[in-house]
Amino acid sequence: MPSQDQSSTPIETRDISRPDRSLVEALRKIGSATATGELKRLGIRNAFIQGPVSMTPGVAIAGPALTLQFMPKREDLYPDAEYVQPERQLHRHVLYHAQAGDVVVVDARGDLTSGVFGEMMMTYFRGRGGVGVVIDGCIRDSVEIKKLGLGLWLRGVTPNFHTQTNIFPFAVNVPVACGGVTVVPGDIIIADDDGAVVVPIQLAPQLATKASEHVEWEEFSRMKLAEGGDLRKYYPLNDEGRAEYEVWRKAHPR
Repeated sequence: MPSQDQSSTPIETRDISRPDRSLVEALRKIGSATATGELKRLGIRNAFIQGPVSMTPGVAIAGPALTLQFMPKREDLYPDAEYVQPERQLHRHVLYHAQAGDVVVVDARGDLTSGVFGEMMMTYFRGRGGVGVVIDGCIRDSVEIKKLGLGLWLRGVTPNFHTQTNIFPFAVNVPVACGGVTVVPGDIIIADDDGAVVVPIQLAPQLATKASEHVEWEEFSRMKLAEGGDLRKYYPLNDEGRAEYEVWRKAHPR
């Protein structure tokens, strides 16, 4: 991040690579719980972003991650005001990259006194086609932002602006630590009422295949359990239950 005496230097930040939308949609359908379980079997012990919780009940999203990193505030590196040199403020620049279906992931260091984004910034993001934000920290203008239709996974809300107290935006589209996990720009975020999960982009196709199979047999198991079926037979499927599932699957092709 350039110091204030470098304010004439243009800020350049890199964009991300985005996967095919069909892959993202397949991951959205599987949900966070199935995703974390299957990722464990693929070697990722913990993909759950701990701390940010759903502030928009019933909303489920998936999309590639644009990332924003905050650092502890140092006044020689950042203007100590809300609107001074706005184009030096990197929380704006992450939104400049937004495309339809994107998710912004913010390492705000768990700070509960800084509103990373407000209504105007989120209105712009929504207008660009963004679908949600995952912030290890807070937003402000929460009532207005909730009306925009974005998915929101946050630690909380605050009336303060983004650099009012302890932190300032430092880097865009770099690997960040959010809620105790590493998020690399372009990784896919799956988020719903259970929380937000990061899917390493190189594992995304494999996860989509395995998790879709999981969702399918769970659909069969759920039906059988609702009918009073034996838990020991249908969850997880034992050999007898799996044989029944295979017959059901052939009778109900997707």
